[in-house]
Amino acid sequence: MADHSLLCFTQLLGQEKAKRMLQRSLLSDRVPHAYIFKGPEGVGRKLFGRGFAAAVNCRDRSSVSACGVCPSCVKILSGNHPDFLIISPEKGGVKIGQVRKLCKDLTYPPYESRMRVVILEDVHAMRPEAANSLLKTLEEPPENNLLILTADSSREILATLTSRCQVVPFSGLQVDDTVTILRWHGVDPDDAHLFAHLSGGSPGRALLLYKTEIMELWKDIVSVLSVEESGPGSDLGVVLKLAEKMAELKDDLNHLLTFLKVWLQELLVAYHCSSTFTGSTAHFLKEEPRKLKNWNSDQLFAKLQAVDIAERGLARNCNRLLVCELLLFKLQGSLQ
Repeated sequence: MADHSLLCFTQLLGQEKAKRMLQRSLLSDRVPHAYIFKGPEGVGRKLFGRGFAAAVNCRDRSSVSACGVCPSCVKILSGNHPDFLIISPEKGGVKIGQVRKLCKDLTYPPYESRMRVVILEDVHAMRPEAANSLLKTLEEPPENNLLILTADSSREILATLTSRCQVVPFSGLQVDDTVTILRWHGVDPDDAHLFAHLSGGSPGRALLLYKTEIMELWKDIVSVLSVEESGPGSDLGVVLKLAEKMAELKDDLNHLLTFLKVWLQELLVAYHCSSTFTGSTAHFLKEEPRKLKNWNSDQLFAKLQAVDIAERGLARNCNRLLVCELLLFKLQGSLQ
């Protein structure tokens, strides 16, 4: 059976401010008709939404937490509660048809609970016509319905949506909390520390990174960048082939660039501290030949700047392959 503690939002790791806000609403019995859970991707917004839905409808009213064992909690935990709905984006965004169906369903009373709870995901990607269709429901919400909208804090949300909801801020988790969650998912301790660091405190993003092939490509790039110029790393064909593989990553390319930045930053720290390179990325290079070039501080700063320039180029939709080729040549030292 699933862990009941994962149903109780008060026992989830991190997000203390969000916990306090939600607890106050339950204790005062003044739950608004709509929330916006706003924060980075992968930090537990939907998980908190499910836990709050369980607490709202838990049969045990002795505390603000969900008991995890009453019929309502068991149904939510198993994903079979008729009064708990999740509306997810279709092909990039929530469509107007989904919103219209939801608004119609909300006119009917809950099947068996005192409150129907609906999580509407990624409203930042909602098309304007879908958002406008939702506005009337937010202005005149049917009784016994609670809407929880989730949104990425880095994306714009229509002010008309925000003004009709209570905003609950979410943030990246502490590294230790992220590591703990990754370990629950079976990630090796050393791997968990690296991916927790790279993900910016987002366990969801860290797990996605862990399941990709980015790490192997990163190791190949580091190997080529680290050998002396007379070695195989100077082969133009090798560099161009790596650039092709980078360009093929598409949306994951930014994550690879983050890997490169963290590696360079840790080399810079080791340089200024006059210490051996032992950063979080070092674990993945244990099997690599120890031929790291002795880059100085100025060279490392220049390479970090080259990664920043590549990120800005991708943001402007520049040719991905050209961006990757220029980046690798600059990192290798072929271009200044």
